[in-house]
Amino acid sequence: MSILPRWARLPILRQSTGRPIILAADNSNGPWGGGDGDGAGGDGTGGGAGPRNPWAQPPGGRKPGAKPTALDEFLKKARIPNGGGAGGPGGGRPQLPIGANPRALWLIGVGVLVAIWVVFTSFHQIGPQQRGVVTFFGRYSGQLEPGIRLTLPAPFVSVTKVDVEQVRTDEFPREGGENVLTGDQNIIDLAYTVRWRISNPRDYVFEIKDPQETVRATAESAMRAVLATTTLNEAIGAGRTTIEARVAQGMQEILDSYQSGVRVQGVSIKQAAAPASLIDDFNAVTAAQQQAVGDLNNARSYAQQVIARAQGEAAAFDKVYEQYRLAPEVTRRRMYYETMEAVLAKTDKTIVETPGVAPLLPLDRARRLTEPTAEAPAQPAQPATQGGAR
Repeated sequence: MSILPRWARLPILRQSTGRPIILAADNSNGPWGGGDGDGAGGDGTGGGAGPRNPWAQPPGGRKPGAKPTALDEFLKKARIPNGGGAGGPGGGRPQLPIGANPRALWLIGVGVLVAIWVVFTSFHQIGPQQRGVVTFFGRYSGQLEPGIRLTLPAPFVSVTKVDVEQVRTDEFPREGGENVLTGDQNIIDLAYTVRWRISNPRDYVFEIKDPQETVRATAESAMRAVLATTTLNEAIGAGRTTIEARVAQGMQEILDSYQSGVRVQGVSIKQAAAPASLIDDFNAVTAAQQQAVGDLNNARSYAQQVIARAQGEAAAFDKVYEQYRLAPEVTRRRMYYETMEAVLAKTDKTIVETPGVAPLLPLDRARRLTEPTAEAPAQPAQPATQGGAR
């Protein structure tokens, strides 16, 4: 039980002055005793041995027509254990204060819940890279642009946010490598990636059930279809760029036929090699191919040199022919002399003139015959004997 401060008890102590009664309740079991006026506290006049009970009825009784206030009733209920006892109207459960309307409280609570529900389901924040797909009772009704947008609350309207700027990347296969059969009945170990993004949010949400798995299945189908028409050398060599372009084009055609709302950004082959059991044989074949390419390049270089030399000789002959056309006899004799000079330059020659003229002596030949060769050693001088001296 709470004890009111002194300033709160003043109106009660001065009820005889005509002020309104604030607290008035039966307090027969209170600390000041009953209200019969005989015991301590008595009738509140101060004639008893103890102090006057402030909760007792004032002298002279209540004023006519005075009714207990809500605070009086609340304090009366508070003094009764468990709100009126086990068999009382409270039944041991908490009771609302007297004068409160339960229906009004329920309406206030429901109104607060409805307001929260409307705020959280009617306002939608759409990011710069997002688009909102709006459905009215499950039927497509529009698209929300970036910003804070207002719609009808759920469940009338539902908004699905879709990121249209993010480029998604799928790895094929998810683990290890994938064996694919080529057009020339060879097997290669293949690994590649596919990049794609959302181009149409409406089709992406409504047309296909599982977009990511659909894209994966489409990529695998397109890759196998392209490699089925490609040789092994093209797959592991210079044909990768062509394969990537063909796979991307095939994927886009399939996804467009599904109306998936997906745009393929590109396909990249990360690995295209022979299986591990055949890697040595494939390396040998690759080395032989590289050697063949090197030999072919050398042959082409030699052919270009021969052709250039032949073209030069042909150009020189054309110039001589032009001179021959202008002076045939002179050109013929000059060509004869040049040819004979080239033929006889490194041979021994004997020149015979016309009769009556002394021939030219081959002095150079005689000199070569008289000079000792470097290979033949000089003969040592024989010592003179005694017999010979005689």
